[in-house]
Amino acid sequence: MKIWKLVSGILSIVLCLFIIFQSCAAGLSNAIEENNEVGGSAGVIVAILILAAGIVSIVTRNYKGKGGNIALIVLFGLAAVIGFALAGSYSDLRIWAAWCLICAILAVVSMIKNGKEISE
Repeated sequence: MKIWKLVSGILSIVLCLFIIFQSCAAGLSNAIEENNEVGGSAGVIVAILILAAGIVSIVTRNYKGKGGNIALIVLFGLAAVIGFALAGSYSDLRIWAAWCLICAILAVVSMIKNGKEISE
């Protein structure tokens, strides 16, 4: 799972840049159309959470305890919930939320796997 944490961390940091640019464009579009959607703002929050989770993922890749995985579950899970709930017409936010959900599930798998290795 060390490789997964490193790869997901790097991809998350890189994706953060794309999400921020898209979110700014979506927010500007929402403001111009005055459609009362918050997809752009939600995208910025998701991007910040993905950036934080990516950094945590890289830093805790060699850590054997559960703390790093719990932090990843919370960060990626919160980003997924916000992304799915507030996407509105910003449909790409659902894709980024799906990425977060996959990473959260893999963090759960990593936590369970590390728990079995420690107990053996």
